[in-house]
Amino acid sequence: MITTPEAVHFGKDDLPFVDIGDGSMLKVLHVRVGEGLWIIENIFQAGYEVQKHRHTGPVFGYTTSGAWKYKEYDYVNRAGSFLYEPAGSEHTLQCIEDNTRVWFQMYGSNINLGENDEIDMVVDGSLTLNYYLAICEEQGLPRPNVLIEP
Repeated sequence: MITTPEAVHFGKDDLPFVDIGDGSMLKVLHVRVGEGLWIIENIFQAGYEVQKHRHTGPVFGYTTSGAWKYKEYDYVNRAGSFLYEPAGSEHTLQCIEDNTRVWFQMYGSNINLGENDEIDMVVDGSLTLNYYLAICEEQGLPRPNVLIEP
């Protein structure tokens, strides 16, 4: 007999957001270690910037509110925007409106680059999950029931 797995549902407030600096927030929804998959949601404030980085796998982004851009490109991601980033793409995320909300589905790692494009740090789903759980604990929040798969 084959058992059909149940769907997993998270309500709007089932997983907490944690502050990642400048009032910007992070929520980790799903990490599938074997595939290198990590799905996160961010709320960015105007002026927040993510260090220049390169992706080792594809990234899918969907903006639900606000506006952000990449320093290296002219287009602006606004509510309703979908963005696909192929493996190897390199950019610097800049938030241009308060309360910008973006959902990212990523595969592989972000290779954070320094001023001379040297590797500064490598961030992946497992590292992001551990950071998220540690901040939740530090803030006295109960351990969130993030969907974690091998």
